[in-house]
Amino acid sequence: MFVFKNKSTLLKAAIFATGFSGVVAEYILSTLATYFLGDSNLQWVMTISLMLFSMGLGARFSKIFEKNLLKVFLLLEFTLSVLVSFAPLLVYTASAYTQAIGILIYTLAIFVGLLIGMEIPLVIRINDDYEKLRFNISNILENDYYGSLLGGIFFALIGLPIFGLIYTPFILGFVNFSVSIVVLIFLWDLLQSQERKSITTIGALILVLLTVGIFITDPVIRYGEQQKYADKVVYSEQTKYQRIVITQWKNDYWLYLNGNQQLCTRDEVMYHEPLVHPAMSLHPNPVNVLVLGGGDGCAVREILKYPKVDKITLVDLDPAMTKLGKSHPILTELNENSLHHEKVVIHNADGFTFLQENDDYYDIVIIDLPDPRSVELGRLYSFEFYKQCYRHMRPGGVIVTQAGSPYFATRAFSCIVETMKSSGFETVPMHNQVITLGEWGWSLGVKQANGDVKKKLRQLEFDVPTRWINNEAMALITSFGKDYYPWEKDTVLVNRIHEPVLYKYYLKGNWDLY
Repeated sequence: MFVFKNKSTLLKAAIFATGFSGVVAEYILSTLATYFLGDSNLQWVMTISLMLFSMGLGARFSKIFEKNLLKVFLLLEFTLSVLVSFAPLLVYTASAYTQAIGILIYTLAIFVGLLIGMEIPLVIRINDDYEKLRFNISNILENDYYGSLLGGIFFALIGLPIFGLIYTPFILGFVNFSVSIVVLIFLWDLLQSQERKSITTIGALILVLLTVGIFITDPVIRYGEQQKYADKVVYSEQTKYQRIVITQWKNDYWLYLNGNQQLCTRDEVMYHEPLVHPAMSLHPNPVNVLVLGGGDGCAVREILKYPKVDKITLVDLDPAMTKLGKSHPILTELNENSLHHEKVVIHNADGFTFLQENDDYYDIVIIDLPDPRSVELGRLYSFEFYKQCYRHMRPGGVIVTQAGSPYFATRAFSCIVETMKSSGFETVPMHNQVITLGEWGWSLGVKQANGDVKKKLRQLEFDVPTRWINNEAMALITSFGKDYYPWEKDTVLVNRIHEPVLYKYYLKGNWDLY
């Protein structure tokens, strides 16, 4: 009876480990879908839903097996260990040669889901010899759910931020492989001689494959990633929040976040000067400045040109990005070591949460965030967010945000302007041709404006050194001509947290023209 109890305990431990591995596999594939396909809300929902559906199919298919259940379970775990370990390698490699990467990710989700769905029914049937039905089912499911909780904690706090999408899958692979080996050893007597020999041979091959994979995955993924970019990749890092890549062509460098260009050293002033100087020069006494995003330090570099500024608070979610802005020679040369200046205070936090939790008031708020291509980012372009900014600004305060392209994402650009206006600001849209980005736009707003804001912007004379912007440029960047677009321009809704329309406008933009 003691032997039977140990075997039952072993099976419960195995299902705990597979529950851990299974949920992390879901999160890995969902993260890959987000990185490569965009729209994180849709991709997480679709990938996990597809996997859960496939798990149901796997549970249904498990009844096909009537004999040799232990052997089937062991082979199942071996297969999962390989499939999960090499999934990112397959996706990154395929991305270098095809645009249909979503088909591969969803196919992997289906196969992994099928295999995971077969695990619990098989283990319940194997454990049937050791426990009564009511204890058997509840204990197996209990351990699977407990393992899922631990897997979620591991992925969020350890897997993605520390090991990234390169090595976390191999941790899962070795979890599945280890489960197979432990179960094989302790239940050795339940297998026939020929089964023992074949499973041992397969196990040895899987061990070699996983070991080799650990060493080849990083260079192969780097090769696949390099194929995505026209220029040489000189730096790449997977953080908890995003993939950071820097590329080089001759003496110029490009910064990408999740594959989307953020700046180019050749023309970034044509982005950062319109972002910073109109707002800073419009305010008579810009003492306290808040920067949301801008971890590259370029916006702070421009703000520091104003001697009246006493304090610059920079809030960027990703500590890896601000660390890069403070330490990487490409960025420190570009931002002139601005993030080390004594006036600069850096907080690694969510901008929305930061505003909710602090009581400071600001003269200028500069928002330099990635495009609102997801629900999460759209929250930082929402009515509620701009209302928070409004409450934290002194009368006459100026806010400005990057707003994407007024021509390639017309409705998204208009939505940002209208959303800022609805929160109480008098708004003025601006735009400029940034060579490597195309026609780009900003929305500037003033709290309790005294007079015509656009007229004041066009009268600005800049008392600080600039490389591009001047009074003549102000007349150009605040002019749009007639309200004409070569495609339909519908009336836009205000972007709200409970009604997130902005990311849909953005994703349905005319990016194919770009």
